[in-house]
Amino acid sequence: MDNGRKLVVEFLGPLALVYMGAGSIIATGGKDLVAIAFAHGLAIGLMVLAAGHISGGVYNPALTVGLVATRRLSIPLGIGYVVAQLLGGLVGALLLKASFAAPAIDVVKLGVPLLGPGVSGGQGILVEAILTFFLMFSVFGNAVDPRTPKAIAGLAIGLTITMDIFGGGALTGAAMNPARAFGPELVQGVWDFWWVYWIGPIIGAVLAALLYNEVLLGPAEEVTAPEARVA
Repeated sequence: MDNGRKLVVEFLGPLALVYMGAGSIIATGGKDLVAIAFAHGLAIGLMVLAAGHISGGVYNPALTVGLVATRRLSIPLGIGYVVAQLLGGLVGALLLKASFAAPAIDVVKLGVPLLGPGVSGGQGILVEAILTFFLMFSVFGNAVDPRTPKAIAGLAIGLTITMDIFGGGALTGAAMNPARAFGPELVQGVWDFWWVYWIGPIIGAVLAALLYNEVLLGPAEEVTAPEARVA
């Protein structure tokens, strides 16, 4: 039952991210970066605050891989998280499809993250890796490291997402999250450079997780247990 509750939470987080984040893209025609950045950041930040104490509030397959790589999630639970997160992103996209008129959806392709003009696939991977590196670094610094207060972890992580979208939104859409890309891609049938939004975020998340876990954390006795609070 405990793992079941975790999976429910990990389903709801990406659902909220896609519905609110991609929904803000549809609502603004993709033309209000401030609204889009804050919608994504608030969706994750508030969901971390609401239910992070249940599952860790990971909500992201790339971050899940980073946590598994540093032994903070078991492999079986990590696989369950990824499945739940992808399903959450898919349901969020389906709900968007049912909520908005077709012309508004078609203008922005249901909020599918896309590469900006002149951005190559390789550059897209680099940008997504950099953005997700900072997101994973923020997760470790604010939610995993036992030396830091956890009261505002959700706010800090959400603001990191906001910052990343301000910096990289024009280049790649700043997905930082395969579930955020997967749901709209599947529902809308748009798969342009889909692999960028898997490879880049996973590389960035694993590098940041290994750096923080192996270099910046203190001795083993000071580190939280493998499945203690994560986000």
